[in-house]
Amino acid sequence: MQVTPLAISGSWTFEPSTHGDERGLFLEWLRRDLLEQHVGHPLDLHQANWSTSKAGVLRGVHFAEIPPGQAKYVVCVRGAILDVVVDIRIGSPTYGQWDSAVLDDQNRKAIYLAEGLGHGFMALTDDTDVVYLCSAPYAPGREHGIDPMDPALGIEWPKTDRDGRPLTQVLSPKDAALPTLTEAAAQGKLPTFEQATQFYAELGRN
Repeated sequence: MQVTPLAISGSWTFEPSTHGDERGLFLEWLRRDLLEQHVGHPLDLHQANWSTSKAGVLRGVHFAEIPPGQAKYVVCVRGAILDVVVDIRIGSPTYGQWDSAVLDDQNRKAIYLAEGLGHGFMALTDDTDVVYLCSAPYAPGREHGIDPMDPALGIEWPKTDRDGRPLTQVLSPKDAALPTLTEAAAQGKLPTFEQATQFYAELGRN
């Protein structure tokens, strides 16, 4: 499995080796030892989510308050997505920046993002299935989001699907009403880089 850090600290892509023959293929889509080696602690799995989306559906940008936050290990088991990680940790060297990777049923990559990072994705095919393992259960009172279309973030969401056809972006009413990064910071909703770093260190000691 090839592990590559993204431009946002606390996030990596994991690309498995595939073994195929006339029967199909086999791969390891999660290696606990490799994840722990790069992250510094194991993924304390508490919840597994599955979403199905049509082409153009945009989900996010979402995050959870620290502690406990919510780390995610994301894989696209059918179809394709552009998966985006946003640094919303105030004081981080890359605060307000983002990085991304295409996850699909061909490259079979996964993304891990640490607690305190923002996450969103756009489906690039119909019937796209995304599975993500979470380090904490859903807690409505601690879940927040950032407007994925915030000009200050400048996320380059795809305008065409995997086959090059034009996409129409589809957001839920809830996601369409999310605050900008500046508004969320003014509301005191964002984690700080110091807070997140201390939390990661505590996880590594446990």
